[in-house]
Amino acid sequence: MDANPHRPAWKTLLAFAIIYLVWGSTFLAIRIGVSEVPPLLLAAMRFLAAGLALYLWTIARGERSPTLRQWTSASLLAFPIFVLDYGLVFWAEQRVPSGITAVMLATIPAFMALSEIIFLRTQRLTPRLALALLIGLGGVGVLVSRSLNLGGAPIDRLGAVALIVAAMSWSVGSAFSRKLPLPSSKAMSSGAQMLAGGVLLALASAALGEFHGFHFSAVSRGAWLALLYLIVPGSIVAFTAYVWLLHHESPTKVGTYAYVNPVVAVVLGYFFAGEALGLRTILGTAFVLVSVVVITTTRARPLPS
Repeated sequence: MDANPHRPAWKTLLAFAIIYLVWGSTFLAIRIGVSEVPPLLLAAMRFLAAGLALYLWTIARGERSPTLRQWTSASLLAFPIFVLDYGLVFWAEQRVPSGITAVMLATIPAFMALSEIIFLRTQRLTPRLALALLIGLGGVGVLVSRSLNLGGAPIDRLGAVALIVAAMSWSVGSAFSRKLPLPSSKAMSSGAQMLAGGVLLALASAALGEFHGFHFSAVSRGAWLALLYLIVPGSIVAFTAYVWLLHHESPTKVGTYAYVNPVVAVVLGYFFAGEALGLRTILGTAFVLVSVVVITTTRARPLPS
């Protein structure tokens, strides 16, 4: 980590503002986009464009293109991370408010902890971690329960299931990424995975018939602007800021975006998309965020060898 005291403070503040606000606002942009463009096709266009831009940028900086083995690993990871996770997220936002989508995806640290316990066996389940996992699941229960008298309609169950599967898929993919050979450059690795994910999403979109009856000329300017926002600020700019912060700040500080993004998404959804912000949403969000804070601040305890 770079501890240069002469680095301008505004650069750090700007980078944090980008990963806090831009990543938090992408959920609203997705909702705008999927109102007119089939979800998997929209996701495919986003990641094909962003992945190609990252790949070309890293090549221009003199980095090596991934080997065949690394491309294979990137493609294997692209299925759970892009096809399942992002594909389901884009699909679910046709049924679930954008703010709630962000809250549901904030459970990713919980599923990542479970992946490390079950699949990687790199840490053990402690009482503190178990409590955090229960709190997070309780938050999801608040959002989907039809028996709790909290006001406001519970979220669509099918959409909720899709988002839980999406969070689990991301977590499993992230866990196995530590076991597969990938480029040492984080930018090259992400660009390769985005490209592979974009190709797989395009194939899935075609297989599911999303091109049938869809006309690009019928898409409004607002939807195209939403896609452009997802590609440039939402993927390229935010990712660049994220990588820069990882080199200049502690991972714990950088990881705080996981707490802020859902709040940003809920607020933007309320003010700009008319999404409900009742007791159910507030309570469910609070439960999930408490869970995320506890999990991300808990030091991993490896299993005894």
